[in-house]
Amino acid sequence: MNLKATPLRLSTATATFEAEFKARLHWSAEADAAIEQVVADILADVQRRGDEAVLEYTRRFDRLEATGMESLELTAAELRSAFESLPAEQRNALEAAASRVRSYHEAQKKASGESWSYRDADGTLLGQKVTPLDRVGIYVPGGKAAYPSSVLMNAIPAHVAGVGEIIMVVPTPGGEKNQLVLAAAHVAGVTRAFTIGGAQAVAALAYGTASVPAVDKITGPGNAYVAAAKRRVFGTVGIDMIAGPSEILVLADGTTPPDWVAMDLFSQAEHDELAQSILLCPDAGYIERVQQEIDRLLPSMPRAEIIAASLNGRGALIQTRSMEEACEISNRIAPEHLEVSSREPHRWEPLLKHAGAIFLGAFTSESLGDYCAGPNHVLPTSGTARFSSPLGVYDFQKRSSLIEVSETGAQALGRVAVTLAEGEGLTAHAEAARMRIK
Repeated sequence: MNLKATPLRLSTATATFEAEFKARLHWSAEADAAIEQVVADILADVQRRGDEAVLEYTRRFDRLEATGMESLELTAAELRSAFESLPAEQRNALEAAASRVRSYHEAQKKASGESWSYRDADGTLLGQKVTPLDRVGIYVPGGKAAYPSSVLMNAIPAHVAGVGEIIMVVPTPGGEKNQLVLAAAHVAGVTRAFTIGGAQAVAALAYGTASVPAVDKITGPGNAYVAAAKRRVFGTVGIDMIAGPSEILVLADGTTPPDWVAMDLFSQAEHDELAQSILLCPDAGYIERVQQEIDRLLPSMPRAEIIAASLNGRGALIQTRSMEEACEISNRIAPEHLEVSSREPHRWEPLLKHAGAIFLGAFTSESLGDYCAGPNHVLPTSGTARFSSPLGVYDFQKRSSLIEVSETGAQALGRVAVTLAEGEGLTAHAEAARMRIK
């Protein structure tokens, strides 16, 4: 195998940098028309025929000759059995990761997820009531790869938030069930689980069938068909985000071993050919050493072809004038994962505004965040970290405003409301307020 991975080399000092930089970043999140039409047909069919349609598409796409939906539901005993069948090392790793993820999200709930209220001088009570969603659906990818970590990252914050029911869907092509995924569902407290996937699983969760209960929100990543389906059912249910290809940006000062950085770039490139790995560094010599490590390490990677396609098509090694400029460019990119691979990471962190997750210091590899550090690994992609946040407890809660106006308060507030309502020409609004004024 004579694969080469040569990410585009750029320098901010060249006159062509802006154009080349924008071209390398460009990725269209729009699904093509063919995918949209297929998804639209599947959603409409599941909404119309329910379980019958889900079974038909599961037979067609996942090659599962299921005779009824009962054969596609995983029992709690099966999930527990999967956990107990694992080697002790895997059981311990799952429980350790789950414990850290749970601890982080419990702290998050205390910081931002509690109800509050106060009374002002006239006795009026104002506040906010935070309540969990009743039922959520989590989509766990299957097929080419299985992701027990996705089960933990979606189900545990829902559990911590107090969600009543957590419904998991996971495709099992050819009937092959991943025991780690099933074990993770047991550890994370999944209520019910079905071996269905694709747009039909999203439709079943959104609309409900005789077997699959309708949920209030759907979270979790999937392929282009899943993303298109989530986009279409939004409004009927809530969704977390529309995820694009995975991304990593390494902001390096040249002090980290170059093979560490090369492998960190690989860690996202191995996801798929459209994943993006970028290095920003002011040291040209260091960038060259990273490229040498890419050349040396690539042949040893089981997913070398995918890594090479990703780095060649979307990767970049960018020389900046300074670390300050590197931080500025990072904010423009707003990456999903941002590694500050520096001797002084806390010097640069205040300059970084936009990223899904920020990994500080040479020892903080992105992969630790993916699995077991604690913060959620479901992160905004494609520049949406400019206005979006990681998945969290707050995604599984909703907020209701509390208002209790006292008789005294109604006198002053009523006059304000009457004036504004009459100004808008809404007479009934004005009269409702006026009736309470003595």
